[in-house]
Amino acid sequence: MSGSEPQPILEVEGLTKHYSLARGFGRGGRTGGGVVRAVDDVSFELREGETLGIVGESGCGKSTTARMLVGLIEPTSGSVRYRGETLDDRGRRRAKELRRELQIVFQDPYSSLNPRRTIGGIVRQPLDVHGIGDGARERRMRVEELLEQVGLGPAYARRYPHELSGGQRQRVGIARALALGPQVLVADEPVSALDVSVQAQVLNLLRELHDQLGLTLVLIAHDLSVVRHMCDRVAVMYLGKLVEIGPTDDLYVTPSHPYTSALLASVPVPDPARRDDDRQALHGDLPSPAGPPSGCRFHTRCPRAQARCAAEEPPLRATAGALAAACHFPLAGEAP
Repeated sequence: MSGSEPQPILEVEGLTKHYSLARGFGRGGRTGGGVVRAVDDVSFELREGETLGIVGESGCGKSTTARMLVGLIEPTSGSVRYRGETLDDRGRRRAKELRRELQIVFQDPYSSLNPRRTIGGIVRQPLDVHGIGDGARERRMRVEELLEQVGLGPAYARRYPHELSGGQRQRVGIARALALGPQVLVADEPVSALDVSVQAQVLNLLRELHDQLGLTLVLIAHDLSVVRHMCDRVAVMYLGKLVEIGPTDDLYVTPSHPYTSALLASVPVPDPARRDDDRQALHGDLPSPAGPPSGCRFHTRCPRAQARCAAEEPPLRATAGALAAACHFPLAGEAP
């Protein structure tokens, strides 16, 4: 990398999270332990000011990855570096300062807000914890400014979460995430729990804040049309692994990985004349992360699978265009 090229703001290398299963007794008798491989060896870079979308089926590890990015979950192995500094507990004071730069908006706007606190108290809490602002008056003014910024208003500071709609609660969650002035904002499926009529409003708010504040955004979503509208690049996860990553337009027009193609084929198209019959829809259930298939984890559902796919795990490597895919037989063919 030359000196003129910008350094990535966030570097994720070999990020892994495994959970041990407890031994005990179930209906079928004694149950053994084991390991749930929630996230396995995920690596990518995030450039300053860009928006990266992370997509995949439920249970593929998207939310676990999001929580590790902001330090809410400690990885089993691997690292997350913000501007070259690793987020860990070797220096707790510095780690706390770094985590101010990375904040998260949670998926559920109902369970993520304390029902016993007012909206003002919820948004002010990060300021209190980090000692930002000189006194109660300055912090109150900051809270009012944040509520205005997300389209609410100072009057909402005196209300409680149960008095707000789902969309308003999510705006409160966004205001709380912005309280510390972060550089990286992780939005973990921020509209999946909202009414369709409200989803566009929240997404437009995130896009406006991205442009106004110069945020770097990680957007986790199920809705592929939302990701295409919002994101510069897209990362596709399957069963804890990163299987494809690249620019949004390239990935949506000419995907390299069969799983990506199947995801795109599963999106309903209202016009029958525009259906793409060349893409094969996804069939079968997602295997258990406690016992993932050998080799390529997608080979049990892949229409292009061959013997090599079950025996050898494919690395993430460049394919045609600007995409990178973990596939022995990519759709677009390997780049020379």
